[in-house]
Parts: sequence; C-alpha cells; structure tokens
Amino acid sequence: MSNPDELLVDIAGMVESGQSNQMSLTVITSGAVITGRLAPEAVWRKRVSEVLTDSERLGSFSGIFTGDGKGDESGGRAVPTHLHFHVARILQGTVGIPETGGMYRVAIDDVSAWTVGDFSYSDH
Repeated sequence: MSNPDELLVDIAGMVESGQSNQMSLTVITSGAVITGRLAPEAVWRKRVSEVLTDSERLGSFSGIFTGDGKGDESGGRAVPTHLHFHVARILQGTVGIPETGGMYRVAIDDVSAWTVGDFSYSDH
C-alpha cells in the first residue's frame, strides 16, 4: 500500500472544506500530465451528473453521481483519496485535450509528481 503525499492530501482537504474551485494544480499520474482547477467532490459530482443528464445516451448514469461525498462513521469528513479536476486538460505535446477542459478524478495515491498552477499553451 502506498503512502499518499500528505501535502497533496492537505490541499485536497482544504478544497473540500472551503467548497472552493479556484485552486489550480498540475499532476503527473501514470505518465499523463493533467492540469486544471480542483473542485470539491460534491461540486464535481453535481456537474458530471448535469452533463450526463443532458445526454440522450448516457442520462441513465447521472444518478450515480448525485450522492454526496463519503464521510466516516464518526460523522466527519473522510480524508480525501481523490483529486477532482474541472476545467482540466490532459497535456499532449503542445495540445491540451479537450480544449474546453474536462472533468477528471485522479487517485491521490497515483500522483507521482505535482505543482501548484496550471499550464496553458498559445499558438504563438
């Protein structure tokens, strides 16, 4: 079992507790570079559910995402295990996919490197 980066867990915890979506982060996970803003899990789930609801083919999956984040048995919030990105891109060369940003969930245990801030590219 791996030991998650405590500082990264603390950042995820701050995002969760503040219900903020302004923290920009770039991570490397399984060789992929993902860059974007973090969102609280509940906000991320709600947005994914909305996108799925609007889809004719995938609407039936939207209900899976409407549950709140998990808490521990004592009624408090559990230690975050995932980062929830929105307005995020997977970087490939000089291109960010998708251009408009996507919604990604990344296990903190799978992050091998990270930095505060996001990367953007220009054509010039």
